[in-house]
Amino acid sequence: MVQVIQGKDISLAQIIDEFGLQLADDAEFFSEWRQDLPPLSELEQQLLNEVKAEYLHLSKYPVLEPVVKMVVLSPLLRLAGFYQPPFYIASEQEVEISSEDEGTIVRGRIDILVFHPPFWVLVIEAKRAQYSLEVAIPQALAYMLGNLDKSKPTFGFVSNGREFQFIKLTKQDLPKYALSYTLSLNRDEDLYTVVKVLKHLANLAQQNNS
Repeated sequence: MVQVIQGKDISLAQIIDEFGLQLADDAEFFSEWRQDLPPLSELEQQLLNEVKAEYLHLSKYPVLEPVVKMVVLSPLLRLAGFYQPPFYIASEQEVEISSEDEGTIVRGRIDILVFHPPFWVLVIEAKRAQYSLEVAIPQALAYMLGNLDKSKPTFGFVSNGREFQFIKLTKQDLPKYALSYTLSLNRDEDLYTVVKVLKHLANLAQQNNS
């Protein structure tokens, strides 16, 4: 009997059991979020300071997913260059994956998918501010596994507006993943780092798919 799981309800343990996912133990496996990050201009830093101030103002009341996307994610993606060629943005992209024995099917919708045709570049999950990123990570990983291209890594980005975390997934042989540290809007220049990482991933995608 086939078991159907909604992506929003899947746990990390289920993904590991059903799809053979492994946590990479090599520190260099996910160096993209720490090395060769591009600098930001003073104008870009100023714009990010405004994003931070706007979010902190609005967070006096409960911040829902649409607000996270509009106030935080949208300007970050714009500054990273994902609204410009060769990238395209899809919202609520449907995805379905099945385990190797096809006993389990995961269905759901990616909040935001950045792609450089025909390759997936970035899977983004946005949660309301009250949610821990631990809720979004297994959901993002499930959707990242739905990328049919096994030759290139897929990256994920999860946020609740105040916190941010990056994910890398490779699918050669056994699927492996790794996580960045959790970056916080409240911590010094972490928001700058988030955009630097996004810019770096955009540059890598263009180099790899050119």
